[in-house]
Order: sequence, then C-alpha cells, then structure tokens
Amino acid sequence: MGDPSFGQTTRTPAARQRTGSLHIEFARSLEELREEWGPLALASRNIFSTYEWVSIWQRHFGTSRRLFTATGRDSAGRLVALVPLSVAAQGPLHIVRFAGNGPADQLGPVCDPSDRPLAAAALRDALDQLPTRWDVFLGTQLAIDEDWTSLIGGHVMRRQASPMVRPGVDGWDRHLVGEGSKRARRKERALAREHTLRYRLATDPDRLPQDLDRLFALHRLRWQAESPFSLNEAFHREFAVVALERGWLRLWFLELDGEAIAAQYGMRYAGKESSYQFGRDPRWLHASPGTLMLLHVVSKAFEEGVNEYGFLRGGEQYKFRLATSDPGLATVAIARGAVGGLAVSLTRAAARWRPRALAPLRRLLHRWD
Repeated sequence: MGDPSFGQTTRTPAARQRTGSLHIEFARSLEELREEWGPLALASRNIFSTYEWVSIWQRHFGTSRRLFTATGRDSAGRLVALVPLSVAAQGPLHIVRFAGNGPADQLGPVCDPSDRPLAAAALRDALDQLPTRWDVFLGTQLAIDEDWTSLIGGHVMRRQASPMVRPGVDGWDRHLVGEGSKRARRKERALAREHTLRYRLATDPDRLPQDLDRLFALHRLRWQAESPFSLNEAFHREFAVVALERGWLRLWFLELDGEAIAAQYGMRYAGKESSYQFGRDPRWLHASPGTLMLLHVVSKAFEEGVNEYGFLRGGEQYKFRLATSDPGLATVAIARGAVGGLAVSLTRAAARWRPRALAPLRRLLHRWD
C-alpha cells in the first residue's frame, strides 16, 4: 500500500529557509507547479526534467515513495529552481533520490544553466528541511559537464558513460564519409534493390498503440529476458502519447515491404535529440538494421536543425563508433547521521576492494543506481 502522504507535504516555517537569494518551500502537489515548470525545464534542455516525465513517473512508480518538490524563488517570487525529490525505504535505509529516477537517463535540479549554483544550494537546503527521515541522498545520473558533482558536494560513487555527437566538420560529417558509413550504405542499397525500403516516423496518434506494440515486440526479439525497458512498458506507453502530442516523440521504423524489421524510440526536446531504446528482428542482423536506422535518424535530426544527439546512459561500443565526446554521468551520495554515513563509507569501500565479504555491498551500490 502506498504512503497516504505521497505527493503532498505540509508547508511549515522551517521549510521556508533562504538559500542565497532564494526562498525555499515545498509544494503541496506537482499540479500547482505545472504552468511554471515548463519554461524552467525547457531552459535546462533535459526532457527527463519535464513536468510530463515526473508526473507520469509519479503515477507509475510513486506508490512506495513519498514525493517532496522543493521550489526556490527569488525576491520577486519568480521560480528559479525546482528540486523534485522522492524518499523510499530500501532495506534498513531511507534513501532520497530525484523524482523520475529509474527510467530517466539524466537527472538533477531543474533550472536555467546560469542558476546551477543557486539550484545546488537549494537542493542542500531542501535536504536539510525534508520533513521525513532520510539516511542517504543519491543524486543519480548527474551530468558531469554541468558541474553538479562539485556544486552539490558529497561523494562520487559511480561514473557512467553518456556519449553524444554534434554536427559540423569535426562532428557528424566525418562519419558520413567514413568506411563504416560506406559499408552501411552498401547494405542499404542492396536491401532497396530487393525490397521496398522505407524509414517511417510515427506521427499518427491513432496508430501509435500499434506502433508501440511493434516497438516492444522487436525489443523483446532482441532481448529474450525481461529488460528494464520491457518492465517499464506501461510508463513508456503513457509518456509516448504525451510526447507525440508535444512534438517530442521520435519513434522510427525501418520497414521492408511494409514490415518493420527495426525500431528506435527516442525524444527531441529543446534542440537536443536522443536515442532511448532499440528493437530489431534477429533474422535481419546480416543487414545491420540498427546501424542503418541510427545513421538515418541522426542525419535527419541534424538536417532539421538539432544541435546535439545523445546516445544516453551506457558505454556500448556502437555509441563510441559515432560519438564525438562523452560528457558522462555521475552518482553522488550525501550521508545523514551515523547509519547513512556508515552505509556510504562501506559502499565506497566495496566499490574499491574485491573481498568476497563485500559482495553484498557492491550489489547494494548497483541497486542504488
């Protein structure tokens, strides 16, 4: 049974502390912030920081968590920073994370880039004022190039790859003339000679449920075991509907003779596009449908004015064959009290050392992300 106080907090004098020039308080609900949230998320250029992502996440994953959304306002009442947090018990620990975690690939306070120092300070103050017990704050999937790790403080527990590519002479253009691209184009031409080949972007709301059926079917053909993407299918189906309405969804199919043999689920937001998940029919692996799809989608994005294409979390080899940089993501931990301090210290030790006795702690670190 979910916590009856989930999604709501009580405004108290203690929750209205000042951080720099910001007044900090906790919202009663996400809905009351909806109108102001949009421009702030757009300035952050992070689709995983949008009201839409967090509110849908709340409905699907919030039953065992409590949500506390801190707002930071300047002296004129303008919203400068949003800090949506969730608190959940995990074994003996009560852990705070950013709301939206799990399916999200990049997290952090929601703010204009110029206000990151204020937003980081607002996060620390919000943690101090949370009206519930917590032992460890885990800031997962923080963009390293946005300097959150130094602004927030704490201990860096983990780093992950997050490759991306930009257009231009030193970016995407060199891939279009490289040997790998030439091989892919030869395969594409061979397919086109023998079949009716088409790349199709999902744009029809009425057809979207069918298109999502095919996406998940192709994904399961690629990953026989249940993947996190499959386990979160209901969430992604709801988000895809909203994303299509907003013009954010980039669900592409590679079709041969009218049958989709590969699919790519991605998003475009604030001039950035990203590839979230793939699916492909293993019968066509010899034709490299995933590579053909990716070359087409990235090229199309840059043709349409996108200035950055992200391959998101993970260091898979195919990403680095195309990427021009890897800003990376980090997980930062802040401990509170003796229990939290001990958990963070032991988990850091488990990440560095290999004694068998520390294996349970290494598994705990993995679950934390």
